[in-house]
Amino acid sequence: MRFKLIITIFVFILCQNISSAITIGLSNGERSTYIAVSELGQAIDGMSGKTILPIKEMCRYDIKESRRGIAIRLDDGRFYNTGTDYLIITSAPTGFVSTKEKWYRGNLIIKKTDDGLVVINDIGLEDYLLGVVPSEMPSSWDIEALKAQAIAARSYALANLGKRSALGFDLKDTAEDQVYKGASSEKDRTTKAVLDTKGKVLVYQGKIINACYCASAGGKTKLASEVWNKEVPYIHSVLSYDDEVGKRGHGVGLSQYGANFLAKNGYNAYQILNYFYNNVALGTLKSR
Repeated sequence: MRFKLIITIFVFILCQNISSAITIGLSNGERSTYIAVSELGQAIDGMSGKTILPIKEMCRYDIKESRRGIAIRLDDGRFYNTGTDYLIITSAPTGFVSTKEKWYRGNLIIKKTDDGLVVINDIGLEDYLLGVVPSEMPSSWDIEALKAQAIAARSYALANLGKRSALGFDLKDTAEDQVYKGASSEKDRTTKAVLDTKGKVLVYQGKIINACYCASAGGKTKLASEVWNKEVPYIHSVLSYDDEVGKRGHGVGLSQYGANFLAKNGYNAYQILNYFYNNVALGTLKSR
């Protein structure tokens, strides 16, 4: 079966910059953790901006709370008290940082709070998406579905900046927000989907939408009011073409399985998004 759909797409240039940064909470309330870098890096006092220690490449550094802030284990096994509650771990511009058995682009931020250590990935928006799309959708799926996922994920991220500000970051790295497994998860096809849609977002009445999505809706997507008791004008209920996998997730917005089905039947990414979201336009973030 092949579908035909004709949609007029309006394109807006938005004021938000394409190089926006985002902070992702990787862990919260830990008593200890570890970090590593792939190339020579630094541990920096986030309050003063001064370098505290050089960080050797491909070496594990254990980190824990101390009475005087955050402590780092040195080569001789002793813990060095940094005297700060706010560390920034950097690698070279071409390098990666590591924690949670994964590699990440950008920097790591470690903060000592009353509840323990908070570990945050401070990263550019587009680099973040490189780790979101393959974590949310199989890289083997149709490229148009992957591109639709990239645009939805970018829109969701920007619409929800600051959602977890009470915890000290923007979004979690779990399905509570968007699944994000860092550079360790990147695949060529999903990277292409992100790059091919760079800066593209979904807009309703000039504002980036909270582009909710789910794995599958079980045959028909739900209205936001059915799940969250709140009317959302760009969310409507449509056939989701995912009956064979049943309902997985809240069922609101784009169905990932449905998106792949539509892509296999001739829809491009923009047509997929206009099918699942109501009266939306395609926006483009401005470049510097």
